[in-house]
Amino acid sequence: MAGRIEDYALIGDMQTAALVCRDGSVDWLCLPRFDSHAIFAGLLGTEEHGFWRVGPATPDDAEPAPAARRRYRGDSLILESEWDTPRGTVRVTDFMPPRDGAPQLIRIVEGVSGRVRMRSSLRMRFSYGRIVPWVHKVGDRTVAVAGPDSVWLDTDAETHGKDLTTYSDFTVNPGDRVTFTLSWQPSHKEPPALPDPEGSLEATADFWREWVEHCTYHGPYREAVIRSLITLKALTYAPTGGIVAAPTTSLPEEIGGVRNWDYRYTWLRDAAITLSSMLRTGYREEARAWRDWLLRAVAGDPENLQIMYGIAGERELGEAELDWLPGYENSGPVRVGNGAANQLQLDVYGEVTEALHLAHMTGLSRNDYASLLQIKLINYLEKHWDQPDEGIWEVRGPRRHFVHSKVMAWVAVDRTIKLIESGDADGPLERWHALRDEIHRDVCEKGYDPERNTFTQSYGSKELDASLLLIPQMGFLPPDDKRVIGTIEAIQRELSTEDGFVLRYPTSGEEAGVDGLEGDEGAFLACSFWLADDLAMIGRVDEARSLFERLLALRNDLGLLAEEWDPRLQRQVGNFPQAFSHVPLIDTALRLTASGAYGG
Repeated sequence: MAGRIEDYALIGDMQTAALVCRDGSVDWLCLPRFDSHAIFAGLLGTEEHGFWRVGPATPDDAEPAPAARRRYRGDSLILESEWDTPRGTVRVTDFMPPRDGAPQLIRIVEGVSGRVRMRSSLRMRFSYGRIVPWVHKVGDRTVAVAGPDSVWLDTDAETHGKDLTTYSDFTVNPGDRVTFTLSWQPSHKEPPALPDPEGSLEATADFWREWVEHCTYHGPYREAVIRSLITLKALTYAPTGGIVAAPTTSLPEEIGGVRNWDYRYTWLRDAAITLSSMLRTGYREEARAWRDWLLRAVAGDPENLQIMYGIAGERELGEAELDWLPGYENSGPVRVGNGAANQLQLDVYGEVTEALHLAHMTGLSRNDYASLLQIKLINYLEKHWDQPDEGIWEVRGPRRHFVHSKVMAWVAVDRTIKLIESGDADGPLERWHALRDEIHRDVCEKGYDPERNTFTQSYGSKELDASLLLIPQMGFLPPDDKRVIGTIEAIQRELSTEDGFVLRYPTSGEEAGVDGLEGDEGAFLACSFWLADDLAMIGRVDEARSLFERLLALRNDLGLLAEEWDPRLQRQVGNFPQAFSHVPLIDTALRLTASGAYGG
C-alpha cells in the first residue's frame, strides 16, 4: 500500500524522477523521461503495479518498517535513510546521477552498527503496472524486457526470482557497502555500460554542491529557499529546458475524489513563474534554457499558443484514463495526458511576457526573436483580450470573463510597452497605451463589487477567487489602494480555512460548479503564500510572517510540498512535489527578507 503523500522523498536526474517512501520503497518511476510510462506505479495502485523496496528484512506477513531517520545529504538530492533494528543500524543511500548515458537509479546499503539482515524486493511492471516484463540473466546482470524498453539490474548481492519478483537477501556488518543500480536502455540496443555506483555518488554530490553555490539568497529562510530551488531544478528537463509542474500524475486534490490530473508537462504559467524565482536567486542559465525552449515550442505560431506543452515542446497531450489502476487510496480515475492543453487561458500571455520582461531586466543576453515573440503575443491579445476564457484554474465548466485573466492581459501589454520604451523593440506605443488603459478601466468597472469593496472571480459574479491576490503583486493597482485591501480582507473572510490557509475559489454555494467538477479540494498552497505576500505588501508584516511560517511547517521532513493541504485530514494532497507551491515559497521568503519581517 502506498504511503501518505508527505511520506515520499524525491530523487531525480533532471530528466525523470522517482518517489521513495519512508519504508524504502520506490513506488513511482517513469523511464526514460518524466512523461514516459511508469515502471513502478505502486503509488497509484498496489505492489502488483510495481515497486522496489530496500530495507531491513521482516517476516513475510509483517509490514515493512519505516526508516527511523532520513535526510538529504547536505544541499543535494541524495537521500539517506537509516533504520534502527534490534540487531543494529543500517543506512540506504538513494540517488539518480545527472545523466551522461543511460538513466540510473542507484541504491547503496551501508552497515552502520551491528549485523543487519536486509532484503531488496524488485517488482518491475511496465506500462503503468499493466505489463509483466521478461526477466532473465545475461551473465551476472539481470534484465527485464518488454517491447521497446529494457531495464538492467546490476548488484554485488545474490539475486533470485519468486512470484514474478526479483529478491536479494543479504547481511551487512559495520562498514559493509552493497550496491544496486537500475539502468534503462532501449531494448534493441546494446546493454548499458556497467555502472560505477561509488564514483557516481561522488559526482552527484559535486554537481549539487556546485549548483547550490550559485544561489544569491542568504537570508533567514535560506534552508527552505535552497530546498525549493533544488526541487525546481529537479523538475527541469535538462535536454530542452522545459519544466514539469510535478513529476506525478493523478495524486488527488481530494482523497477519494475525481480531481486527479497529469502534471508531467510544461505549463507556460508554472514555468514562467519558476524562471522568475530562479532569476531572482541567481540562476540565469536555467532562464536562458527555458527561454530557448519557449521559442522552439511556440515557434512561428503565437496565435495558437497552448497553455502547456510536452517537455520537448510537443503539442499533442491527449488525455486518457488507465482503468487497471485503482488510483491513490482509490482516488480514481488515473489520468495520463491532459485535455486542458487546448483551453483558452488568456492569463498565460501575461505570465510569459512577465518572465521575458524579468529576463530582460536582469541582464539576460538579448534575443531578437524573444522580443519579436512578445510583440506577436500582444498583437494577438489586442484582438482577443475581451473574450471569455477558462481561466488560471482550467475550469471545465463554461468560459467566463475571469478577472485574473484580464489583469494578466493588462500585464502583458504593460510589460511590452516597457520593452518598446527601452528601445529593444518596435511597436505602436500610442495604440498600446490606449489598450492598456482600456483593459484597466474594463476590469475596474466590471470586475469590482463596490458594495463589498472587493474584486470578484469574474464579471458579474459575487464569488471570490484567490488569484485576485496577484493584483498588487503584478502592479495592476498599488498595495495601499482601498480596493486591494478590501479584496485581501474579503478573501481572508470567505476563502480561508481555520488555519488561515486559502482555498482557490468556492466549490459549493451560490455558484457551485464553476469548474465543472464534482467534489471538493484542499487549501491551495500557492494561494496561501500569495496571501502572505499581500499581507507584507500592505504593512501587516507580523501577520504575513506568522502565516508564512505556518506554511513552512506543512512541508514534510525533507522540505517538500504537494499542491494542496487538506485541513480536515491534516495531510498534503495533489501532485507532489509541486513547482507551483515551491515557487511562491521562494518569492514570499524574498519579500519578507527584504521587508525585515522575520524572527530574530
